[in-house]
Formats: sequence, C-alpha cells, structure tokens
Amino acid sequence: MNAIVELKQISIAFGGETVYDRLSFSIRDGEFLCIVGQSGCGKSTLLRVIGDLLKVDSGEVTVGSRPAAEAWQEIAYVFQTPRLLPWRNAEDNVVLGQQLRFGSSVSRDDMRDKARSLLELVGLGKDRLKMPGMLSGGERQRVSIARALAVDPRIILMDEPFSALDVMTRHRMRAEIVEIWKKTGKTIVFVTHEVEEAIELADRIVVLSGKPTKVRSIIEVAQARPRNLEDPALKLMHDQLRQLIGTAQHE
Repeated sequence: MNAIVELKQISIAFGGETVYDRLSFSIRDGEFLCIVGQSGCGKSTLLRVIGDLLKVDSGEVTVGSRPAAEAWQEIAYVFQTPRLLPWRNAEDNVVLGQQLRFGSSVSRDDMRDKARSLLELVGLGKDRLKMPGMLSGGERQRVSIARALAVDPRIILMDEPFSALDVMTRHRMRAEIVEIWKKTGKTIVFVTHEVEEAIELADRIVVLSGKPTKVRSIIEVAQARPRNLEDPALKLMHDQLRQLIGTAQHE
C-alpha cells in the first residue's frame, strides 16, 4: 500500500522545549491509523502538522507526494467537540463545510444533495432538519463526520472525537466509524488516549515516546473487525501498549 502522508525527521520546539525530535513515520493510503502516547506528548499537535496548521522547524511533511502546504484540500478534520453552529440544522451544518471549502464553485443544490446523502450514510437521514440542540452527543458528532466527508477529502484527521461521549455511545460510535471508513475508503488518522479504542479501530497503532517525542513503536493489528478485546492476542497487545506508554513516561 502506498504512503499518502510522510513525516520525515521532523523537529519542533516551543519556548525552548523540544516537542518532536527527528520524528518519522508514514501513513498508508486508505488505512485506519491510530496515534497513542502519554498525555502531553504531542498527539493532537501531529494532526496540526499534517494539516499544515503548524510549521516544522526542520524535516519534511508531504501529503500525496506534495508539501503539506499545497495539499490542504486533501484533508478534513473531526474534533473532540462537534463544533456545529447552533442556529443551523444538521443539513445546513453539513452544507456549511462545503460552502467554506468550495465557495460558489459548487451549486447550492449539489451541496444539499451531498449533505443529505452523507447524513443518510451516518444514520441521520430522518434527522436532517433537526437543530443541534435536538440531537444527542453521538448524533452531533455524526453530523460533524458527515461535514468532514462532504468536502471529499482523501484524509480525515480525528482528534479524540468520542472522548466526550458516554461509554455506551462511545462503543457504538467506534463500530459506526469503522463502517463509514469501509464504505468511503478514506484514510483516517485517529488520535486517542484509550488503548482499547486504538486496538478496536486501527490497522496500525503509532506509539509516541515522551518529550522530546519520537516514534517509540508501530504495531500492526491484523485481526478482522469487529474485534473481541478478550482475544488472547489482543489482550497481549493491550498489555504491550500499556507497557510502551508507561515506559515512555519515564524516559
């Protein structure tokens, strides 16, 4: 599988503190990649680097074989909170993403058609006219996923998107995002602080070290989905990841 994102020997420092120290890894086209590591190691910051919202001090970031600065249209974001406009209904919030990305180059009718089809994809076709305040937390996050898909990115960067949800909704959303990923073929880069979530979702898991941050390990998850976390091989992987992250805290 070809690499769609490559980070080569990147280094960044803030206020005299080194955040990344010659960090390198690649992301394969179409894969579901999770990033884990201790709190404060720069997991979410990596998404900003990939999206060219944060420049590196040294090294190289490429997206689709182009410098990240030239590839922003290949990327969409899903944040920890849905960030929906409360005065726009679900459909209009999805249309908004297209308006901001495409301006007048796409007709309003085409934007609405795409918004409706994507809300159907995420299970909200019947709720397209509801205001955000009428939707549950999981439903609002599904609207934000539809909004990201509406700009037809190659890569979706997801920053702990389910962390604010209750346990049952979080488990349901994990299953749903896997199905959406399978149907759309997008590359997903998913930051999480939960080892269980990474094991359940990922094709590969990138484990970051403590600061100055490097890649400590990259673990392949070959088991078919849906995954049973009681599987002995996955329980062993869970323990390995916990040890890697715990060790990183003492580096």
